[in-house]
Amino acid sequence: MTTVNLEKLSCLAELFNRLGKNGEHINRASQPMLWANLEQERASYEMLFTSLGYELRIDNRGFAWFHTAESSTTSNQNTRRLALFFMVIFKFQSDAGKPLRRFTDWRIDNDFLVEVYGQSKEVLSVEGITIDEFPDIAKTAERFGFMSKDSGAYYLLPSVHRYLHHFEALAATIDDDFGLDDEKSVMDGEQEESHER
Repeated sequence: MTTVNLEKLSCLAELFNRLGKNGEHINRASQPMLWANLEQERASYEMLFTSLGYELRIDNRGFAWFHTAESSTTSNQNTRRLALFFMVIFKFQSDAGKPLRRFTDWRIDNDFLVEVYGQSKEVLSVEGITIDEFPDIAKTAERFGFMSKDSGAYYLLPSVHRYLHHFEALAATIDDDFGLDDEKSVMDGEQEESHER
């Protein structure tokens, strides 16, 4: 039987606190110390969290989360609003000719959000999202580990691949492919360990 050396799990408390917040992610880019310990002691963390009833998912592109099939009304609403938020950003950037695989380079400030909202006002209004609420969704995305803030602007983190995968699949099923023909595979041939949300 394999044993877990807790002394090597130097980030256990912080990892558990962050990942246990109903859908929060950690990212190599924004939490390098946590990520380094998680990566180095991956097998031990997976074993420990599994024994505690949690399913740790680690994506090789640099993000991790606790996967759960259960969800609350609040988490469903957050997931839905975040999915729409990222979808309209992807659409806006695709229309501008930006390569979607480079989403971590995009600077997302208030002016950018106003432009995105203006382009997608109709679909956002159907979901009851007003221009005043739009920046709050960015704060929610930051809280859940999908965005980070630096010098007055947000930047998308690698965990957004979970949404990009769904956007790519959606784009492939409709006539307007959102400019993905040139992208071929946004994932560069890499397979994500899991895309469930």
